[in-house]
Amino acid sequence: MTSLAVLLAVLMVILDMTVVNVALPDMMGALGATPDQITWVLTSYIVAEAIVIPMSGFLAERFGRKRVLVASVGGFVVASMLCGQSHTLFQMVLFRLLQGAFGASVIPLSQATMVDSYDAASRGKAMAVWGIGVLLGPIMGPTVGGFITDHLGWQWVFYINLPIGIVNLALLIAYIRPTKPIAVPIDWLGAALLAIGVGSLQMLLDRGNVEDWLQSSLIISLGLISIVCIAAFVYRSFNRPDAILQLSLLKDRNLATATFLIMAFGVGMLSTIALQPLFLEHLLGYPASTAGLVMAPRGIAVMAGMVIVAALISHIDSRWLVFFGLVLAAAGTYVTTRTYNLEIDKFWIIAPTIFQGIGMGMIFVPLSTLAYQTLPKSASDQAASIFNIARTIGGSVGIAIAATILTRTAHQNWQTLGAAMDPYNPAMQTWLEATGVGPSSPVAQQMLGAELMRQSMMIGFVEAFGFITLSFLILIPFVLLLKDTGAGSPYAVGGK
Repeated sequence: MTSLAVLLAVLMVILDMTVVNVALPDMMGALGATPDQITWVLTSYIVAEAIVIPMSGFLAERFGRKRVLVASVGGFVVASMLCGQSHTLFQMVLFRLLQGAFGASVIPLSQATMVDSYDAASRGKAMAVWGIGVLLGPIMGPTVGGFITDHLGWQWVFYINLPIGIVNLALLIAYIRPTKPIAVPIDWLGAALLAIGVGSLQMLLDRGNVEDWLQSSLIISLGLISIVCIAAFVYRSFNRPDAILQLSLLKDRNLATATFLIMAFGVGMLSTIALQPLFLEHLLGYPASTAGLVMAPRGIAVMAGMVIVAALISHIDSRWLVFFGLVLAAAGTYVTTRTYNLEIDKFWIIAPTIFQGIGMGMIFVPLSTLAYQTLPKSASDQAASIFNIARTIGGSVGIAIAATILTRTAHQNWQTLGAAMDPYNPAMQTWLEATGVGPSSPVAQQMLGAELMRQSMMIGFVEAFGFITLSFLILIPFVLLLKDTGAGSPYAVGGK
């Protein structure tokens, strides 16, 4: 029941990161917001989450892990209800900030709970259960969000958290073992530097493509603030016992390598999840619910990958599982660069995602297990904070890079293809005649402009998926840096 309580909490919080995406068009009209303004509904949640995650380890030590989990889930549910009641953009952004802030600690503390609740031999299975929530949340978000928005209305994207949250609170209170609070000191200046630095970095990554990166004084200012504050935090806090984030734990090779790999893996994983709904809905014209169904097999494949890992992790070197997972994820993404087109059949949309999903499941669980394998149990909360802030930032970096590649490649190809359009080109005349529109018709210009945009965007998506393929392949050599001591090692988590 501990696993169920943890899984439900993680799934609820992670799901809310992406479930809102498909509801944004409906929310835009209801809240009177422009397309640029409505993105703050997403930005506010991400920024608040990034600021609070690093504080999770301190909060768990200071107040007890169970108290923090219960307060986080309770606050998240209340904030969700307030989001559904919002009538203005200001109200929505404010309550989304609260949602992100309360939900942030759930992810690292739930992972630490699973690490401490199982012995070393069973930890791979525990991480598989935890990973279901972390990976299925963003993957199934568009599916769930599309269904709810189409059939119940956008408010229910938030209201659905109320009954789930109440059940989850009951499970947490009944089955999570409390930890003893410790009156640990805290470096408040370091905490402020970290919060400002990470918050600025997340806002930079989320708004960078919209603001055209270095062409914007806002982005330049955010970049300078994040660099200065994060550098000052690292310099001030690396060996301080009262630091909000115990960076000295990164002296452990497994934690350092797994943290780097999960950050880099997040680049490919979350950018894939962010791009595919755009491709299906905006380029192929799929309704939100249909797009969700087409993406659902990836979620099933993720669970299959985790089941495979749970069965093999105690018998096979975990590094081999990560290696094969990266190969499968890269292969599945590479296929999309060769098969995706404007006339693609659903089979060729779904088939690559199955390989991706199995690969993602095979990567995530061993990394989550190896990260803690050579650490003492007392370091679980702090290590989980480091591991999960890296995953969060990696995902934001990936989405920012993929969105920039998509936008700029599409723009460049729009100019290139547009310059080659010739009214005397026989192929163009044949295409127009097939549509029943003559070359001199005013409608022809609109049709050609729309088709030019579609073709340019298609090339942009292919280039973006090519970047994601490369991001998986680059990680393969780094797997060698991991050290698999085996489940029975005296250095495994829980050792003294």
